[in-house]
Amino acid sequence: MKITIDEVRYVAGLARLELAPEEAVAMAGQLDRILSYVDKLNELDTSAVVPTTHAISITNAFRDDDLVESLGQEKALANAPRQNGEAFIVPKII
Repeated sequence: MKITIDEVRYVAGLARLELAPEEAVAMAGQLDRILSYVDKLNELDTSAVVPTTHAISITNAFRDDDLVESLGQEKALANAPRQNGEAFIVPKII
């Protein structure tokens, strides 16, 4: 699979990238090597491989929910720069 410099310039234009001529040539070579490797991977027989969503099988990666006492209002407001004893005071945004 060969990628042309015109294709590189087209994709660069879509990405709003300005490439110098020598950068476009270098990018075409790099992308060609990447696409050639992907094409090589397509030659592998994966018919017996089960599709997966994760590399390793994890059934439940979450911790158990434990009930704990929440932070009290007084402690929550203790380090507030501005508060009225019941809530944080913030600038009005309109």
